[in-house]
Amino acid sequence: MGATAQTRVVIVGGGFSGIAAAKALHQSNIPFMLLEARDRLGGRTYTRQLDGKQYVDLGGQWIGPTQDRMYELAREHGIGWYDTYNEGKNLLDLNAKLRSYTGLIPKMDVLSLINIDYVLKKLERLARKISVDSPWSHPAAQRWDSISLEAFVRKHCWTRNCYKVVRAGLETVYACEVNELSLLHALFYIRSGTNLNNLLSIEQGAQQHRLEGGMQPLAEKMAEPFRNSVYLNAPVRCIRHTPSGVTVEAEGHIITTQRVILAVPPVLISAIQFSPQLPLRKNQLLQKMSMGIVGKVLAIYPRPFWRTDGFSGQVVADEHAPFQTLFDASPAHAEWGALMAFCIADRARDFFSREEAERRKLTLTTFARYFGEQAATPQHYVDHCWANEAWTQGCYAALYPTGAWTNFQDTLAAPVGPIHFAGTETSKVWYGYIEGAVRAGERAAEEVKNALV
Repeated sequence: MGATAQTRVVIVGGGFSGIAAAKALHQSNIPFMLLEARDRLGGRTYTRQLDGKQYVDLGGQWIGPTQDRMYELAREHGIGWYDTYNEGKNLLDLNAKLRSYTGLIPKMDVLSLINIDYVLKKLERLARKISVDSPWSHPAAQRWDSISLEAFVRKHCWTRNCYKVVRAGLETVYACEVNELSLLHALFYIRSGTNLNNLLSIEQGAQQHRLEGGMQPLAEKMAEPFRNSVYLNAPVRCIRHTPSGVTVEAEGHIITTQRVILAVPPVLISAIQFSPQLPLRKNQLLQKMSMGIVGKVLAIYPRPFWRTDGFSGQVVADEHAPFQTLFDASPAHAEWGALMAFCIADRARDFFSREEAERRKLTLTTFARYFGEQAATPQHYVDHCWANEAWTQGCYAALYPTGAWTNFQDTLAAPVGPIHFAGTETSKVWYGYIEGAVRAGERAAEEVKNALV
């Protein structure tokens, strides 16, 4: 048996959503306990320290325009931000040939370029018609929800090169194969993140800025004022509620409380035993939602030498390469150089099924092909697959497959008695991003505050 305790609210999950909820309750002087299964805070953000001052962001790392809460929180906690490096030539790895280009759209045959522009603009036009409050309410929602994003892309990509480039870009946006989500969810995701250009871009886009020192330290600073109410290594096993209150059973804890905020990925909710059980609609939706699959692969160098050679560090690659995209992940003042690759969906399943030595060799061979022999000898090699994390089981977020939005609508975020639901997947704005996680945590805290009055 664990230690018994009593508090007004229990928050399950110590990522940005749970911490944002805790911050709001703390400011309202409402007692709570925050239970986190991991031995750290930060959830889907993870800043790993290397030698000396070097660090890598293995999870969420960017903020950009319209992510207002993230900028406010960074300012509040004295954390600066800097521009993601975005100068020089980008590379396109297409059909085993490298081509350099500048801007967002790569150099390739004219018909494919026209086709790419058409497909992206059509997605944007459709997304503008979606309501983030009720994506299922559009007259065409049933039709859009009945087909996958893959079906849309195949229908509208007239050339093979267009299909390859669009697919690599969309896999990077959604962290999945494009047949794993419905077209309606894809459109909602775009609308939730302002527009498609925002999601794809660095300049004036979702990848514009990084926080100095990494992203996870912001979560830790947010939690400092109420650190005595945070309990690590405390996975929740069971939640029982009756008209008289709620009992939360976790590793080392048995807590009686009035309200619970669940701020964990949807796939982890199903692992908790509920009494009474969650409503059938909620359970069915949770069973249908799967996490995206993404790994980050990083090589650290004494300096970002590719900049001297006129390269931005950005690459887009078709399916013959192990990674969809690469970025320059160096710190603000280029104290060291970092190349970061996204390994997503089927490419991640293949890459992370290999031993680390083989992964490292494949990575460095690929990086050297892009940027020369200097890329083959980094100071550090680090990779991390979020699907292998027991307390996340994937990234960036859970996905709505065909039929889920129109059949279940707003079921995920709806409270169940004294149980409230947070997490980026319950956010209408910036779904799948840290901004969405913060907004969802604040919304759940507001629900709880209103219920406790």
